[in-house]
Amino acid sequence: MGTRAVEFLESHQSGEQSTFASDAQWRRENASWLKRSRSVALAIINFMQENNLTRNDVAERLKVSPQYVSKILSGKVNFSFKTIAEIEERLGVDCFQAAACV
Repeated sequence: MGTRAVEFLESHQSGEQSTFASDAQWRRENASWLKRSRSVALAIINFMQENNLTRNDVAERLKVSPQYVSKILSGKVNFSFKTIAEIEERLGVDCFQAAACV
């Protein structure tokens, strides 16, 4: 029984090397700004839920593409202070308010 499982796994393994270790290292090295990026994403998600808005609605308000909103919502955008200020002004949110960062 074990041999069949091993054969199955071997026949279905990827030809590409895993990036798990390098991805984990990148997350460790960038943990500080990633935490803040997630705070911005959570503030926008809360705003969307409170106002029953879609990604397209937010994109219109921010004057960006829906794809960029998706990227923002992933919590992996390295924002400039200027960009954060524009998000806060256009949406009327505080991206680092304690309630928005939970």
